[in-house]
Amino acid sequence: MATEAETGLVFHPMDQFIVTPLFRDIVPGTCNPAAGLTDGCVRWYEPTNVTLWLAITVIAIFALFMLGTRGRALIPSRVQSIAELSYGMIHKIVEDVAGKEALKYFPYVFTMFTFVLFANFLALIPMSFSTTSHIATTAVLALLVFLGVTILGFVKNGARFLDLFWVRSAPLAVRPVLALIEVISYFVRPVSHSIRLAGNIMAGHAVLKVFAAFAAIVWVAPVSILGIVAMYALEVLVCAIQAYVFTMLTCVYLKDALHPSH
Repeated sequence: MATEAETGLVFHPMDQFIVTPLFRDIVPGTCNPAAGLTDGCVRWYEPTNVTLWLAITVIAIFALFMLGTRGRALIPSRVQSIAELSYGMIHKIVEDVAGKEALKYFPYVFTMFTFVLFANFLALIPMSFSTTSHIATTAVLALLVFLGVTILGFVKNGARFLDLFWVRSAPLAVRPVLALIEVISYFVRPVSHSIRLAGNIMAGHAVLKVFAAFAAIVWVAPVSILGIVAMYALEVLVCAIQAYVFTMLTCVYLKDALHPSH
């Protein structure tokens, strides 16, 4: 990180991820309830920049899929075309990955996809806030998937759901070892599911902030601006890919719940 003494430039790329209340200012780093310092703490009932952009995400989804398609025109508008294409794409993914039996759970998978996609893209707007860069947001999404498919697996299959951890195609002597590995990997799913999304989004935004800070230095500004343009284009791609990957993994986990046997 550059220092003021060396370059006259000070920047903190991680400050963009700080959660702050909407209606009062706090000083970051001053929250220490053990020392009696609570003015710098975000209270649980306060609306913050996170809740604001989560609400904007929901409103944007509603605007596209409800207001944008309310006409149901035979010759669709651009907005209706986008909605129909995304709907058809996720419908096909659910059917191809998890099978036709999983289509009854398509509304949930599609809702998850659109939420992650819109949250990722809205975070690319200057002065916005990246909600999916916070593990608190992605962990909730991942835990909902994890608990949902686990409960579904036992409801649909009963004790046979445990076949997911028993590799019958392997030699009997190594099955217990593989079962232990399968159990560990199963419970690691929500961790990898959430960290993959949050980590990629956070890293991209931090790099963008670094390039933007160096744009203030005249002799490196042209290179920095080119870097910003390139990184922004890459982030657009990353936002779409991460929403797709999150959805694809959800479908894979759903398939395991419906068809647990190896």
